[in-house]
Amino acid sequence: MATLTKTKKTTTKTSTPKTTAVKTVKAENVPAKKDAAKDLADLFEDGLKDLYWAEKNLLKNMPKMHKNASSAELKKSLEDHMKETENQIKRIEDCFKELGKKPQAAVCDAMKGLLEEGKGIMEETEMGAVRDAGIIAAAQKMEHYEIASYGTLAAFAKVLGYKQSLKLLLATLEEEKKCDDHLTQIADTNLNTKAK
Repeated sequence: MATLTKTKKTTTKTSTPKTTAVKTVKAENVPAKKDAAKDLADLFEDGLKDLYWAEKNLLKNMPKMHKNASSAELKKSLEDHMKETENQIKRIEDCFKELGKKPQAAVCDAMKGLLEEGKGIMEETEMGAVRDAGIIAAAQKMEHYEIASYGTLAAFAKVLGYKQSLKLLLATLEEEKKCDDHLTQIADTNLNTKAK
């Protein structure tokens, strides 16, 4: 006589990660401020004001990054870029002159946030290779913001026929790209490996 055997089916329960619900924000038109840009020339001027603030505040904060860097090559790079930044500020002032305007700064929220992040990175890292890697990471984020901003303003200047501003903005854009490349080289040499 045949015996029937019942087998118990076992199931393994795997835990799935909880997902956080993302709230959908209803799209709506953002009302313009009273002094909002009305044309590309206004937008160009607003961009200059942003960059003027960004460069001046970056120049104020670079000595702190320099003091907290331990790599001689990184210190030298920061020193060189401080000198370049002084010239970049003068170029922005010359752009304002082409517009017949007095140089004026407006708080640049993006650079303000990047500078705060850079300060936080220094506070959260020990002095040495790890902090150097953090300083490079923060500095490159700032460079990338500047590259995007100078590139955009150069495109605006070209359309608007601001030949002197275009020349000045492109000169600064090239310096920012070179600085970014140099920071990458410093990190790639052996600094990131030391920080490991």
